[in-house]
Amino acid sequence: MMTSFSLQRHILPSTIDTLAKVEQIIEDIRSEHSVPEEIYGNILVSISEAVNNAIKHGNKYHPEKEVNFSFDISDKEYIFTVTDQGMGFDFTNTPDPTHPDNIDKLDGRGIFIMKNLSDTIGFEEEGRIVKISFNRV
Repeated sequence: MMTSFSLQRHILPSTIDTLAKVEQIIEDIRSEHSVPEEIYGNILVSISEAVNNAIKHGNKYHPEKEVNFSFDISDKEYIFTVTDQGMGFDFTNTPDPTHPDNIDKLDGRGIFIMKNLSDTIGFEEEGRIVKISFNRV
């Protein structure tokens, strides 16, 4: 039986300054829960991308809209959930940023990065919620 503990919940404004706060939260999680260095960088980049997407694409930088960020831990994994108040998106049809037609585009790499750095990623509520997990090594 896998035990899961809900450890942290944060409600964050949809401003670019929020990214620095998220980095500090992840650093605090690393220290408090002895997150191994081997996966810390992947967590930091993936969760920063998820929050940035929520602020930029989901909430469109509207300061009255919030990003909900949570951290949970189980026997086997670290679980992060990022929720925005946007309209959602078709997460099943995102362009491949490595395709030659997309190489020079400035956007479109976040989901690709999150998928490649995490152990599992899932989208709910039309893409307004992203759950990203990392195996505990």
